[in-house]
Amino acid sequence: MITVLRPDHEDDAAPLALAPRPTGLTGAVVGIVSNGKVNTRPFFDHLDALLRREWRVADVVRRTKLNYSAPAERELIAETAGWAVMFAGVGD
Repeated sequence: MITVLRPDHEDDAAPLALAPRPTGLTGAVVGIVSNGKVNTRPFFDHLDALLRREWRVADVVRRTKLNYSAPAERELIAETAGWAVMFAGVGD
């Protein structure tokens, strides 16, 4: 007997529209979402510094998912709506 597993999430995804692309980052709020693994920290520390120094963003908001192997929490996804752009990454 063969068991087939479905890798999709159990909730149906609602249709979505793409957000408008920003014309620049100066003065913007930028988000960084980590999956929580240790190797994301040095990369995102460097990215944070570059965004502040080179791109002159107003703020960098850093968040970490509660579970690295699951989708981001609804509250976290809702918070991203207030960011001009977001970077997400894994640390393997």
